Amino acid sequence: QVQLVESGGGLVQSGGSLRLSCTASGFTLDYFGLGWFRQAPGKDREGVSCLSSSTYDATWYPDSVKGRFTISRDSAKNTVYLQMSSLKPEDTGVYFCAAVDRSGYLCADDPPEYEFDYWGRGTQVNVSS
Repeated sequence: QVQLVESGGGLVQSGGSLRLSCTASGFTLDYFGLGWFRQAPGKDREGVSCLSSSTYDATWYPDSVKGRFTISRDSAKNTVYLQMSSLKPEDTGVYFCAAVDRSGYLCADDPPEYEFDYWGRGTQVNVSS
């Protein structure tokens, strides 16, 4: 059974850092494209990072988080991370990890949600001012 489980969310002050984790079961992350999305209250879900499958060394971030967020993969732990620093109140939301079931996936700019086949249930991040 394919499953993604996020963890690491919580409450942090503005300017602080958090590291989100997403552990996969039922498949090997190396061969999948991976992404983190977030949904703020009253807003649509948006992509905040994308990591291409291990064939490529390519990532994507929107301007809103570029330089502050870093996506990475630990193959041994079958886990993808989102390191977030210099957090702002507007980073508040539910963060979801997702995976593309396609080998050789190369992240495009702002990859659409429909490309992602598997989703976690999300973890809440609250950034206080």
